Amino acid sequence: MAIVNSEINQKTISNEVSLTGVGLHTGKDVTLTFKPAPANSGFAFKRVDLEGSPVIEADANYVTSTQRGTCLEKNGVSIQTCEHVLAAFTGLDIDNAIIELDNSEPPIMDGSSKFFVEAIEKAGIVELDAFREEYIVKDVISYVDEESGSEILVMPAKEYQVTTMVDFGTKVLGTQNATLNRLSDFKEHISDSRTFSFLHELESLLEHGLIKGGDLNNAIVYVDKELSPETMKKLQVAFNKDAIAVTANGILDNLTLHHPNEAARHKLLDVIGDLALIGTRIRGKVIANKPGHFVNTQFAKKMSKLIKNERRNNVPAVDLNQTPLMDVNQIMDMLPHRQPFLLLDKVFELTSSKVIGMKNVTMNEEFFKGHFPGSPVMPGVLIVEAMAQTGGILVLSTVPDPENYLTFFMKMDKVKFKQKVVPGDTLIFKCELITPIRRGICHMQGYAYANGKLCAEAELMAQISKIK
Repeated sequence: MAIVNSEINQKTISNEVSLTGVGLHTGKDVTLTFKPAPANSGFAFKRVDLEGSPVIEADANYVTSTQRGTCLEKNGVSIQTCEHVLAAFTGLDIDNAIIELDNSEPPIMDGSSKFFVEAIEKAGIVELDAFREEYIVKDVISYVDEESGSEILVMPAKEYQVTTMVDFGTKVLGTQNATLNRLSDFKEHISDSRTFSFLHELESLLEHGLIKGGDLNNAIVYVDKELSPETMKKLQVAFNKDAIAVTANGILDNLTLHHPNEAARHKLLDVIGDLALIGTRIRGKVIANKPGHFVNTQFAKKMSKLIKNERRNNVPAVDLNQTPLMDVNQIMDMLPHRQPFLLLDKVFELTSSKVIGMKNVTMNEEFFKGHFPGSPVMPGVLIVEAMAQTGGILVLSTVPDPENYLTFFMKMDKVKFKQKVVPGDTLIFKCELITPIRRGICHMQGYAYANGKLCAEAELMAQISKIK
């Protein structure tokens, strides 16, 4: 497994756009507004009806309930049934957006993501000046819910793909499968697939007052038991209908199916929406057997934790015995730094967006004379400097005559030190572009590793300037 910058620019919407409707479970009117968001901010829900307009990030760790949809809660503020909105954004290949609501639940609309997709396209989609981060799956990762028998796994693939398999053990629905081989097919093949329920579930929900915003236009109801006259009357009142009947295919006569396997496609839609809570794009094939919001979000939590740990311990696999791409003499041909301030010995990898270098830390370093006598520790600022010199190789490689340029620091941000670096350590540096290099300005994420562990990280910005 690996976390990489994909060299695909992140996206958000161009303009804000609003929709109005009714929450399925609350039955309350709600206005939903989508707004542009900056790079690396992800998706965030904003409750504008509450004091201070609190924000709840779309994060699997905020999931508190999956009984009738995926619900998030942060500091006592909640969002209900967020999955259809998140599926629309992910399905249209968007990375960042602010989702404002004046109630706790987005409008159910027709029970699918169709209207959210239409609103997003109306707002327009724009690229941002930052690369998208992707988690490349190299091994099978799975989660099994022993109680329900549901299982969801992800396996290696060239792009994000999803397959769902549903089997509720009822004759009326039977076994269904659905597959999405590429996100670009989401709008046409998945987005209009509506939520569904079984009659026995519907009766229970109505009795407990949990489906106040429902009507026969936003849910497919599969009739898995005999429809008694008493139940018929309840449904007529609940859905404000003079008459209700069951069609030949075993569903209430409220609608015509958009797809023969619409149930499986809606489950796929839910999977995409729930897995958006991971917060990082996945490059792999997801296979979900009997998926549901509980197993989906548990898997999202597992993936989120794995990615967080991977980010911390994503030590580049470097064979230190191999012939380097650049030795110290070639480095000096490019960088202006010299002893005792040249802090990079070798470069092992150099692409248009990433560089990996190395420094052997010895007791002969000048700074160990005073930092600290009797307990030598490499100064953190010099670790960052060495990281920056590694990044300097990346930005200077974009010009034909690097010897005629100098590299100047512009900014350091989010600097963290995790481990001490002492004589005898080998430092491995990795720098990746956060945004494309423009006008000689390089904005990058840098990491320094020693002894198989992350010892420092920072966001760095530098500019090259031609020597006059």
